[in-house]
Amino acid sequence: MATDDDGSGERRGARIPSRRALKVLAETHIWVNRLSRGRLGNTTHGHEVCFVTMTGAKTGRKITKPLIYVPHDDGVLLVASLGGGPKNPVWYHNLVAHPQIDVRHRGRSMRLAARLATRDEKPALWPICDAAFSPYAEYRTKTDRDIPIFVCEAVRH
Repeated sequence: MATDDDGSGERRGARIPSRRALKVLAETHIWVNRLSRGRLGNTTHGHEVCFVTMTGAKTGRKITKPLIYVPHDDGVLLVASLGGGPKNPVWYHNLVAHPQIDVRHRGRSMRLAARLATRDEKPALWPICDAAFSPYAEYRTKTDRDIPIFVCEAVRH
């Protein structure tokens, strides 16, 4: 829950789900999508999602995360916003360490390579990201952090 602005520690407002609850919700979301062969679970709160399978930076295990789907050229853009929080999400470190990823969206699978967008690229990429998920614009105002964008492009054989 949110604390009162006066610093009293009084709790008020909407309850914020625990990290464990969010993990269970994400795992259920992934399970429903896989079980339905990509027919269900392609949105969250009215926004398109994709399922990104990556390698854990510390564990080396395969991990799948549902993330906002931002189509771009032959791949996707992944925004490491964490809701405008002060730190990058954990999955950010996974993509930096292991940029080869698999992305599923509505039953379509793509093998992609993720790279961080440069400062020069970002002004052209933010309107694309904001069009897919308008809260990204608000998230940028909530943090001093330069929110990373991963440009995920098709792996050429």
